[in-house]
Amino acid sequence: MITTDFVPGSPCWLDLGAPDVAAASAFYGPVLGWEFEHPEGAEDFLLATADGRVAGGIGPLTERGARSAWMVHFFTPDVHETAASVLRAGGTVRVEPRDVAGWASLAQFTDPQGGRFAVWTPGRAGGLAAVDGPGGLCWTELYTTDAAGALAFYETVFGWWHQDTPMPGGSGTYTIVTPAGQPPERMHGGVLQVGPAELTLSRGTPAWHPVFAVLDCDAAAATVGARGGLVVMGPETAPGIGRMAVCTDPSGADFVLMTPGP
Repeated sequence: MITTDFVPGSPCWLDLGAPDVAAASAFYGPVLGWEFEHPEGAEDFLLATADGRVAGGIGPLTERGARSAWMVHFFTPDVHETAASVLRAGGTVRVEPRDVAGWASLAQFTDPQGGRFAVWTPGRAGGLAAVDGPGGLCWTELYTTDAAGALAFYETVFGWWHQDTPMPGGSGTYTIVTPAGQPPERMHGGVLQVGPAELTLSRGTPAWHPVFAVLDCDAAAATVGARGGLVVMGPETAPGIGRMAVCTDPSGADFVLMTPGP
């Protein structure tokens, strides 16, 4: 489960880089039940809320040639120390550590396999408040071409511990990750090794994507299609987990909808 009592290495923020912020909000509002507001002094950025609680953000896509994508941020008490750890572990720094007008301190990185992620130290913005409920982030997933290498990297940077579980039908291994020193119920994500052909949504590059909880996966997936997005897989039921659909928004950013099982 994802919680809001952030510990080092736990998901604490996510935002979308969108080519058209207004169009993105018009899509995600009906799909996830979000409402939007501009934070003070940031007219080009939108805060998304679910039932009045902050669920993430949408901002302009500013990096030339980059695809529209969700960026998962993990909590760190010191962005500079984490940046040094990333470099020591073989990753790269894409956006140097910086303070965003007292709102938060952040930095963005690329792991050795090519997966992009970020870290976040809350300032005036406390981080995600809507988690594990309708419209909130409930899981994070990394699809990568080298699961062992990725896990070694993230364990070095964040101290995550992991547990392997077999995929249904013997189709592979899914690795669950949990923040350092936390009990199993604080698991927050998974790592899956895939081939390049299974990374078409991210242009062949390993990538993190968010999983959002919804009350009715089928209804939310139907809204994705009606609003110009694409349902790539599902909805289908994963025994013991819930009903899920892999989707992309009209600009190609991928995400997953899930109605958790009982």
